[in-house]
Amino acid sequence: MLRTPHHIPFLYLAPALTLLLFAFGYPLVAVVNFSFRRIRGATGPFIGLDNYLQIIKDKVFHDAVSHNALLLLAVPVLIGISIVLSVFLYERVPGWQVYRSILFMPYVLAVPVVGIVFSNMFQLNGVVNELLRGAGLHTLALDWIGSSRMALWTVMGVIVWREAGFGIVLFLARLLSLNEELQDAARIDGAGWWQRLVYVTLPQMRETIEFYVVVSVITMLAWVFSYVYVISRGGPGNATQIMELYIYNFAFRNALPGIASAVAVILFVVTFILIVPLFRLRSANGGSA
Repeated sequence: MLRTPHHIPFLYLAPALTLLLFAFGYPLVAVVNFSFRRIRGATGPFIGLDNYLQIIKDKVFHDAVSHNALLLLAVPVLIGISIVLSVFLYERVPGWQVYRSILFMPYVLAVPVVGIVFSNMFQLNGVVNELLRGAGLHTLALDWIGSSRMALWTVMGVIVWREAGFGIVLFLARLLSLNEELQDAARIDGAGWWQRLVYVTLPQMRETIEFYVVVSVITMLAWVFSYVYVISRGGPGNATQIMELYIYNFAFRNALPGIASAVAVILFVVTFILIVPLFRLRSANGGSA
């Protein structure tokens, strides 16, 4: 029997790995390099940590960080909604296949389209407030986007509305692959819906839930620019300023790519710090299973 030398598979992988290294590695190195320079045009003088020091002193940056941190509160909301709705679909309530399509449809829509529609709906005199006033609920007709107190929560609600579709389909796919005999045995033993969910269903979905947590954290930290830019442009004031929008403003509006690169590096490091423990947790759980 012929044995393939250990290095042969790596030779086949080398072209693809080289391409990936160039596509992802070079931009990362360039951004880190830019973050230590005062860029004018394609390059600039080395200034050390000056860009980082300027960022740390900027109140707008502090607002952006705090808003990204608040958006992380949407992660448990997304997980809870996705699990509950996917379990209801798994129970095959009448019309569950139609509901599945309806619940996933928002995720198919382009983010700019979603942002434009909801920005119009949540105007002070938009559809939402007109319906509330028509129902006699005048006190609930708030300035959802124009109020600095409500704007970020409104954007968060739109994000949850769209992103939950992915979680629902992801969890439903996992549920449909489970052994239904365990559910039947739990029903025979007299377990209620909530007991079956906590003690039978969720333990079997652990790896899928962990994966969705990782995806959701990345989304809230580094994938919400489109929502904020279309719905509120970071306003009113800095009420919905986030780190991605902060990077965009300094890179393109203020023409200061050095500062934008420094913020990008910080965002990358923070995301890395949050994500690595989650992957380690998954590996530990996988190893102990």
